Amino acid sequence: MPTAIMRLIRAPIVVIALIILTACGGAGAPVPAAEPADTQRQNEQSQATEGDAIQPGLGASEEEAALEAGAPPPEATEGAAAAVEEEVALEAGAPPPETDANIEPPQVEVNPYTLASEDNLSTFALDVDTASYSAARNYLNDGALPPPDAVRVEEFVNYFDYDYSQPVESDFGIYVDAVASPLHAPDTQIVRVGIQGREIDAGDRKDAMLTFVIDVSGSMAEPNRLPLVKESLRLLVEELRPTDQVAVVVYGDTARTVLEPTSGSERETIMRAIEGLQNEGSTNAEAGLRMGYQLASDHFGVGQINRVILCSDGVANVGATDPDAIRQSIRDYAAQGVLLTTVGFGMGDYNDYLMEQLADDGNGNYAYVDDIDEAQRIFVENLTGMLQVIAKDAKVQVEFNPDVVAQYRLLGYENRAVADEDFRNDQVDAGEIGAGHNVTALYEVVLTGQGEGTALTVQMRYANPESGEVIELAQPLASADFGADMAEAAPHLKLAIAVAAFAEHLRGSGYVAERPLADVLAIAEEAATQLPNDADAQEFVELVRRAMVVED
Repeated sequence: MPTAIMRLIRAPIVVIALIILTACGGAGAPVPAAEPADTQRQNEQSQATEGDAIQPGLGASEEEAALEAGAPPPEATEGAAAAVEEEVALEAGAPPPETDANIEPPQVEVNPYTLASEDNLSTFALDVDTASYSAARNYLNDGALPPPDAVRVEEFVNYFDYDYSQPVESDFGIYVDAVASPLHAPDTQIVRVGIQGREIDAGDRKDAMLTFVIDVSGSMAEPNRLPLVKESLRLLVEELRPTDQVAVVVYGDTARTVLEPTSGSERETIMRAIEGLQNEGSTNAEAGLRMGYQLASDHFGVGQINRVILCSDGVANVGATDPDAIRQSIRDYAAQGVLLTTVGFGMGDYNDYLMEQLADDGNGNYAYVDDIDEAQRIFVENLTGMLQVIAKDAKVQVEFNPDVVAQYRLLGYENRAVADEDFRNDQVDAGEIGAGHNVTALYEVVLTGQGEGTALTVQMRYANPESGEVIELAQPLASADFGADMAEAAPHLKLAIAVAAFAEHLRGSGYVAERPLADVLAIAEEAATQLPNDADAQEFVELVRRAMVVED
């Protein structure tokens, strides 16, 4: 899409809960699940604020130490030969190397319905990732459907800006509204809960120490991989201030530093280091990440942004290829204040699962770049939001009134679930929210058809990254707020409904088996007509049409 249009797009993080409510016993009412869906997040860890002093991290390996001492990198001929062999094998249709890091993601079942009378609390960590949507777009543009396991509903909805008002008295605002669902029985309602983070002007963001960790292995040789990485990082470098610093680490068979921390004013020096990168050998992601984090740790700046930015296709085939080995190191550094952004490139053997998990462990965000316009969105339009955190360990808990709500289902967030009793346990890891971001969650809920008063209350809990103060916000929704006709709904609400239904369809959820894409397209077209200047809404309509053609 044109860059001029992209400049109109903001990327806030609002928690939108699309809550679908059906009168108990009415037509189309879902069957209650036998058990509630809450599960506990497993990776609990202590968090340090970005301004805390950092302790030395895990040491580099002996091989890395030798490289840092001036030892030459691996022989170029060996690396080039390995790269060529690997690329030929991939082009011939051979599968990627069978290593633990390239295993299929675990099968995740969609959340079932939960009886509010048995469990009236739904709790999850906020998520600002958007990679699943842009990766799916790449598949569809290539004439294929995305793998169902790579479709994460929350990342589809979070990709879009729903134009929520900026909060006035706090870092976040919660906005709730309701509308009759166009995809369910007549009494079905959709409730939207939006959580909007405050924006920070680019000139007011903190100084940043950024460490680029770039995959230069043979699998990155395709035009939409390393060449696109170079183009994308140029956009970011052009946005840097003289008080920012950039370091560059690369990895193939081994890792090495190609640029020590350098002032953002020296853009030509930074770009020469990046433009000079060549593909070489296998993929030792573990070595690259360790060296990148060690460099970031050595140059940690108190009171500034300290972030590693990984650019890769996520394929790891040498070194510690077990994802758990890499992820534990990342969790250790995140606890010390060095956060991680993962940016995916490429298709085919691209490892979406690994990249998403690394960002989760690194208290950061995960994006996917399929073209230079998406790079513009991430590295220019949303740079401050990507870099500067305004909330740590952000969680949402929705409390349903069993007198009004019979049952509910959370759409997406299966791997972000938090045990209800841990909502106020500040030792449990949750999500980090950047400046100006918004987040989205979706629920389907069945009403009892009898109760009145407060139907549900949305609560948000987070820690201020500067002071460590824990803050709670709450916003109720009354039963009297239900009933608005879809024709009267805000255009952005219509868009959110269409996007959520599309993601559920691509994922193969049994709960949307009776909803044809033609119904989703009709809602998307209506929203896009009312949002003529929203380039993302216009593009979404075309993606739905393309999916319909591919399925036929």
